[in-house]
Amino acid sequence: MLKPLILLLAGFCFAGCSGARPDGLGLKAGRLAPCPSSPNCISSQAPREDRTHFAEPFRYAGSAEDARRRLLDVLKALPRVRIVVAEERYIRAEFTSTVFRFVDDVEFVFDDAEKAVHVRSASRVGYSDLGVNRKRVEAIRRAFREASGEKS
Repeated sequence: MLKPLILLLAGFCFAGCSGARPDGLGLKAGRLAPCPSSPNCISSQAPREDRTHFAEPFRYAGSAEDARRRLLDVLKALPRVRIVVAEERYIRAEFTSTVFRFVDDVEFVFDDAEKAVHVRSASRVGYSDLGVNRKRVEAIRRAFREASGEKS
């Protein structure tokens, strides 16, 4: 009986704690914003030796436009996602958690010269995300590969 009450009260305390949309999102000189020092952010543009923040970019064959379309299809099939920006080289989506309605910002930038999709995923609030951003990006990567006909 006490556990549901605590969860309910915590939910009320955190309601609306989605956090304001950060100002630094988007591309600056063709790059995604760097991650803060907190472990609740990952990026394929972080230094490779930064094991807390670095994640491999997505790879693709074919055109950036085909990869973009495929990634948008993958994102649209996911729960609790809102695609905020879908431009030629850049996509930004907001993912909302089930219980406390926390919002994470996930960004993608297409680099056709490298045949890579760079990704950044960051929580708006808190310090640690318990690996949620990394797990989400890896799930999106698997779905993107499968949509490409690749085996994961």
